[in-house]
Amino acid sequence: MELSAVDLSPVPDDGTATDAYANTVEAAQQAERLGYSRFWVAEHHGMANRIAGTTPEVLLGHLAAETDSIRLGSGAVLLNHYSPFKVAEQFGALDALAPGRIDAGLGRANGSPAADRALETDRRVQNPDDDHAEKIEAVIDHLYDDYPEGHAYSDLELPRSGEAEPVPWVLGSSPSSAAIAGELGLRYCFAAFIRPQFAARSLEEYREQFQPSRLADGIDEPQGMIAVNAVCAETDEEAARIRAVAEASFKRMQRGEVGTTPSIEEAIDELGGVPEPTPATLGPDEWPRAISGDPDTLAGLLEQLADRVGVDEVMIQHVVADHDDALRSHELLADGVGLTSR
Repeated sequence: MELSAVDLSPVPDDGTATDAYANTVEAAQQAERLGYSRFWVAEHHGMANRIAGTTPEVLLGHLAAETDSIRLGSGAVLLNHYSPFKVAEQFGALDALAPGRIDAGLGRANGSPAADRALETDRRVQNPDDDHAEKIEAVIDHLYDDYPEGHAYSDLELPRSGEAEPVPWVLGSSPSSAAIAGELGLRYCFAAFIRPQFAARSLEEYREQFQPSRLADGIDEPQGMIAVNAVCAETDEEAARIRAVAEASFKRMQRGEVGTTPSIEEAIDELGGVPEPTPATLGPDEWPRAISGDPDTLAGLLEQLADRVGVDEVMIQHVVADHDDALRSHELLADGVGLTSR
């Protein structure tokens, strides 16, 4: 099983975005050393006191200079906010900075009404799935210089490395995004930390709808990945204690308290106690939004999930209050899965 990581650039207590980005760089360098396959950064808006990851296209340029070999990408650039040509230009520039190492993760999501207004995003798109698919296709046509002769954009060219183009991925958390990825013949990553109940169905939909396409760089079979919220510690009990932050954060979000992350102690208090450790075996309908365990337990859980949904790669996302706990989690999990350090 391949293992990757996505980082939200969480802002530390009493810290700033500068501290958050420094931590993201450290996490990317550690992931490279440990043998993780790829390191992605996310895009969120209007959450400055909690998450500094607003502009993956900027942060990835910095990460390219601070790493040597690990694949870097967006998890995801939110296409509903932007022009496809501008997104393609950004990834062409990133490819020039890190030739052969860039993943163009393409998704969609609305933020707060104020953030969407500030981004000049229209929430009233008549056919959102068709619009999303068209934007994905346009990004890739620009990236690959694939507009036919005579098209209005056929003379546009992007500055880039001249080597392998960025690899496009469709990211989503629903069967509709899976169908888009399959119909376009692209790689697909499902966000199980958002809607775990749709994981198996969505990846099955992706495989059923997949058809080889001119948009993909030579893949003729489905290539899926699943992203999960997971934390690893020395014991199942300690991992569950750290996982409390993710569970309390989700409950806060359900109450409309966006943009705050509790400490471990605050989370445990809000939950009424330390969460139970994640069982070593989960039934097909029992997959929670966040899992935890010691290296053996968590590696076993990830293998179960990968087998269940039919993928060979798992991407780790987590909500952890302490940066050192997050680094330790990645280190222990790499050992549990058996990654080879570089």
